[in-house]
Amino acid sequence: MQNSFVLGVDFGTDSVRALVVDAAAGAELGSAVAPFTRWSEGRFCDPSANRFRQHPLDHLQALERAVAEALALCPSGASEHIRGIGVDTTGSSPGPVDSDGVALGLLPEFESDPDALFVLWKDHTAVGEAEEINELAHGWDGTDFTLYSGGVYSSEWFWSKILRVSRASERVRLAAFSWMEHCDWLCWTLTGGGDPRVAPRSRCAAGHKAMWHASWQGLPSQEFLSRLDSVLAGIRAKLYTETSTSDKQAGVLCRRWADRLGLRPGIPVAVSALDAHMGAVGAGIVPYALTKVIGTSTCDMLVAPAEDVGARAVRGICGQVDGSVIPGMVGMEAGQSAFGDVFAWLRGLLCWPLSEILPSVEGISAARADELASQLRSKIYGELTRRAEALAPEDTTVLALDWLNGRRTPDADQRLTGALTGLGLGSDPPRLFRALVESTACGARRIAERFEAEGVPIEQVIALGGVATQSAYVMQTVADVMNRRISIAASEQACALGAAMFAATAAGLYDNVLSAQSAMSAGFSAQYSPRPGYVEIYNRLYRRYLELGDFVEAETGRSGQ
Repeated sequence: MQNSFVLGVDFGTDSVRALVVDAAAGAELGSAVAPFTRWSEGRFCDPSANRFRQHPLDHLQALERAVAEALALCPSGASEHIRGIGVDTTGSSPGPVDSDGVALGLLPEFESDPDALFVLWKDHTAVGEAEEINELAHGWDGTDFTLYSGGVYSSEWFWSKILRVSRASERVRLAAFSWMEHCDWLCWTLTGGGDPRVAPRSRCAAGHKAMWHASWQGLPSQEFLSRLDSVLAGIRAKLYTETSTSDKQAGVLCRRWADRLGLRPGIPVAVSALDAHMGAVGAGIVPYALTKVIGTSTCDMLVAPAEDVGARAVRGICGQVDGSVIPGMVGMEAGQSAFGDVFAWLRGLLCWPLSEILPSVEGISAARADELASQLRSKIYGELTRRAEALAPEDTTVLALDWLNGRRTPDADQRLTGALTGLGLGSDPPRLFRALVESTACGARRIAERFEAEGVPIEQVIALGGVATQSAYVMQTVADVMNRRISIAASEQACALGAAMFAATAAGLYDNVLSAQSAMSAGFSAQYSPRPGYVEIYNRLYRRYLELGDFVEAETGRSGQ
């Protein structure tokens, strides 16, 4: 296996990461990050309406930049030794495609139409559609297709978004031959594209986001979909029945994309998956290890042997799917709709004068205003952390609820909102920040408790992602609130590393992904253990957090907001 390299590609919310890994030793040879240009400019998004769309050109252009930069950091000639490619993306982020598998947003007539783009995971415009899906699934005389999706279908997922766009834009609905999850579309594009009906589809994305299950022969029946709305008539025949786990090949790199990426054509491309699922493998997931991918939101992954799970359907999570994380095991997903985004909201609030007032201050040039704003923004997290960390938990009365982007787990409900209570004239930004950190930690604990209440034990906790590797204060608070030791994955690119492990398996360098994981794992870089003096304090705070959540949920339900 000498000089056998693999390429892992991780599409996040803001950027794409490319990682070249030595498949034999697991050494990370070169990595690069390329931001999505249009996304960073805020194009096609409307946060006030919870609309978040991404342009396929952003994905393709950033992919080229990231791979080129990663290869440039590798030993000379590394591109000739790439033996496999693995891809993961955020999700559910479906988009409409034509009969050749071309994303509509790449066509001139649709390039500026938000409804023709990929509907990002955090887009919540389909809350009403999700409610209709749940009402029909639970109330009709046929199969409850939400059974293995935690019993609650989310506005963040495949069918809710397709139904929303199909209703909102007749133009897009008529032009769309089919729809593809972002991760499937990228693999299909890299392997040459064509009729989307024959494209390999990710078991991971299909099972967790599209209600696919082998027991009902794939996707929800056409009868169910047509009952939802006639705009979905005939759609099932243009989608798929079979799915594949990510240790299989989706195809091989086509000549066109080999030239664009500076690689050899014919390189095996693994079936894609969602980022958290591949990230869990890259971080070292094992059975009953709750593996938390902590970034703008969290995705919490857990795997268990199929014989342990049996026919049990775990309530309130984001799905359980055979082979979605590790082939041969049942993958279970949960998460929080906002984690790092909660802290980003506070920073944005504090920075409002920098963008809205500072540029108009007399005597300060536009260039100087930009420079000052950039410097201040870069220091806010560090200073908030330093001041908040110095506070004892009992020094503040502020209590927060972390549902600023709705609630993903337990029991998905994107109508729910965040809350702050206990405010006083002494409630300064460090106290608000501390309350927000504690609330996200409480949200993490609530997920763990739901798994255990459903009979799924948690034997250890692993964390990865930007927040996990960059904020010791946040991770120590999570350990204290959960009263569990947390191990931090050493690789800063654990999702891309997981994709590389699947690439090595699909390319035949390893017999299975567990062997690839064992050989290529980077291990752990840090551990956080709960501090005994904080555990009881946070037990009391957690009970208050639950009471606040019950109140907000009841009020939200009554108001219909």
